[in-house]
Amino acid sequence: MSAYTATATDLSPTAEAMPAADGEYRAWIALAAIQARFPKPTQPSDVLQAICDAAHELGNGRYAALAITDERDRTEGFFTSGLDAAALKGLKVPPTGHGPLGSLRTDGKPVRIDDLDKHANSFGFPPKHPVMQRMLGVPLWAHGVVRGSMYVTDRLDGQPFDDDNERAMLALAKHVQHIIENYWY
Repeated sequence: MSAYTATATDLSPTAEAMPAADGEYRAWIALAAIQARFPKPTQPSDVLQAICDAAHELGNGRYAALAITDERDRTEGFFTSGLDAAALKGLKVPPTGHGPLGSLRTDGKPVRIDDLDKHANSFGFPPKHPVMQRMLGVPLWAHGVVRGSMYVTDRLDGQPFDDDNERAMLALAKHVQHIIENYWY
């Protein structure tokens, strides 16, 4: 994380130059705040949890999750935001990422799903997984391969996820890539 030293004031153009609703801009502001909280984290998990929390907030979603996978596509790091203690305890294992998010592994492109119940790949959820309707997921890259995913579910305003949400998630994912490559492996 030491290579990233921007602060919120470094990223603050005039209001006329950048609309408040721009997802990428809001993500960079959130990342600057995270950098201020964790200038030299002892564990990458501290920052990854903070980024998951930022995805939850920026996506205005009910839940967010960030999963890091090993070279065999097994989840080795899993962070959530928005789940209460009972729901988190009910998740005996993290989602495998082979269901609705499975295409991230093959094509590395963001996924937007408006109705998980009707989606052809709606499988792979562990028992007691929270019910979700909409999802926006982005791949997490490391060393040129997809090594996980980050996703947010069910916007609280009931609207589908949009380009603005996707831009925010991709900006956060780019920073996660830096953490995975430099501090996780």
